[in-house]
Amino acid sequence: MHFDLSAVTDKIATLENQAADPAFWEDRDAAQVVLRETTALKAKVEGFEKVQSQFDDVEVYWELALEEEDESLEAEIAAQVEDCAKAVDNLELSTLLSGKYDSHNAILSIHAGSGGVEAQDWANMLYRMYTRYCEKHGFKVELIDMLPGEEAGTKSVTFGVEGLNAYGYLKAEKGVHRLVRISPFDSAKRRHTSFASLDVIPQVEYDDEIELKEDEYRKDTYRSSGAGGQHVNKTDSAIRLTHYETGIVVTCQDERSQHANLDKALKLLKAKLLDRKRQQQEDEMAGIRGAQQEIGWGSQIRSYVFAPYKMVKDHRTNTEVGNVDAVMDGELESFIFAYLKSAVQNNE
Repeated sequence: MHFDLSAVTDKIATLENQAADPAFWEDRDAAQVVLRETTALKAKVEGFEKVQSQFDDVEVYWELALEEEDESLEAEIAAQVEDCAKAVDNLELSTLLSGKYDSHNAILSIHAGSGGVEAQDWANMLYRMYTRYCEKHGFKVELIDMLPGEEAGTKSVTFGVEGLNAYGYLKAEKGVHRLVRISPFDSAKRRHTSFASLDVIPQVEYDDEIELKEDEYRKDTYRSSGAGGQHVNKTDSAIRLTHYETGIVVTCQDERSQHANLDKALKLLKAKLLDRKRQQQEDEMAGIRGAQQEIGWGSQIRSYVFAPYKMVKDHRTNTEVGNVDAVMDGELESFIFAYLKSAVQNNE
């Protein structure tokens, strides 16, 4: 990992000088870009300073232990070394986020695969896993749309994640996730395999990223089919938007008012259009337009095995974790770090 503290602090000073210009807010979108970059760079400096402080503390304790010949400090020093190593990993991880949209908020969509209630329960488990990850990292989660299963679980759920570098981190999770377990819905206690797909796209942050006019999409209203009390079932508060040119369709029925659902649906449609634009640009740069394949159930990125043994394995990086419960509780850092590091090494 290479981290040039001097260069970063010089860049922050330059950006802050721009922000101090009286004409800074005349171009609001440009100003937001500057402020977001400043925040991201300051976060990296704070991370570096935290590592430096932790390293200094370890050094002091180590010297004290040697002087006093006090073996009782060994456990505390070991714990501090472990904390320092984690801080270094987090700092290195932040340096891997250099993509154009990495600093953006994200929108995640989980869809249950074939298999009925078993797959729908798995989709719901993944939704909980990602909300727990977001909570641990201080990200705000906003539900956009959810379609519950008939018996249990979730057929599909779409939610926004707000926080610095949310898309940069969570883009590593895009793909098909496979579960192997003894089904709680099978009276014969047989082992089942279930699939769910996760899509991750960046939210639109600035007006010039995506322009969307009212005559470019069709708006339909309908009655909500989800939870939310009698109100949502008696009024046409749910929104469906269809983009004419691309055929992209988005829905939102989580809010009680049609206006609130429309706002969320427009946000989701813009994000999908931005992701389409991003993908086209990447294809053109790599000279591989049309080479991408649809997500298929045979191309899972990760397997979560609950029985006959317990292990979570990422098939892209071969990263393995034996503590399945911790992973399902949102501890995804090892997988995300390995993927981002591999992507940089492969110039993806």
